[in-house]
Amino acid sequence: MIARLKSAFRERQSIWREAWIADLTRPANRRRAHLDMMAFDHGFLRLWWRNLHEIAPGVWRSNQPSPAQVADLARRGIRTIINLRGPSRWGSYFLEQEACGRAGIEMIDTRLYSRMPPTPEEVEALFAIFERAEKPFLMHCKSGADRAGLGAALFMLWSGRQPEEALDQLSLRYLHIEHAKTGILDHFIKTFIKAHRERGIAFRDWLHTDYDKQAMMDAYQASQVGNVLVDRILRRE
Repeated sequence: MIARLKSAFRERQSIWREAWIADLTRPANRRRAHLDMMAFDHGFLRLWWRNLHEIAPGVWRSNQPSPAQVADLARRGIRTIINLRGPSRWGSYFLEQEACGRAGIEMIDTRLYSRMPPTPEEVEALFAIFERAEKPFLMHCKSGADRAGLGAALFMLWSGRQPEEALDQLSLRYLHIEHAKTGILDHFIKTFIKAHRERGIAFRDWLHTDYDKQAMMDAYQASQVGNVLVDRILRRE
């Protein structure tokens, strides 16, 4: 019964969103986009809590910024925003695009996942962005905890930092929960750390030779308590 209600709500929400998303120049549609961002994408929780951290000179991580927060980032000197949520139909996404355009910030879309380790192609796509993105830059997901943590960890590995420093980016300090489905991201980094300690293998070599995403997912066991916390209480994306 609950599953049917949720499915019906998501269907109605999708229909409602399609009615306004094509034309945000209309004031009524902009109000709907803001409502979508604040209520359904949980933007009200991010008004004061930004999960904003500088992880290296000119490299920042955070949760989803609002248009006002994008303007603040521009005042801080941010030149590029890397959206780890990928393109979406959320009002947040379109309002962020618009705010970046006004602020002169380049917005780059790529996609990572909070409950799956990345593919080699996803990692290489992010590395290519690191190569060309103008600093200072910021990467973000929805909450700034899981995908932003993975993105930050991959930046550490790309920039030649120790893998243990990469693992530190997946921490409760950023509200990342290891003992849940999101812990697969920790397991991804920890598996590389083990191989690196045993054989001195470089990350990219490990990624393209040893790494087996499906086998890693099949072997990983998450805590049910952790899943309840992440999925039902925190409602992570």
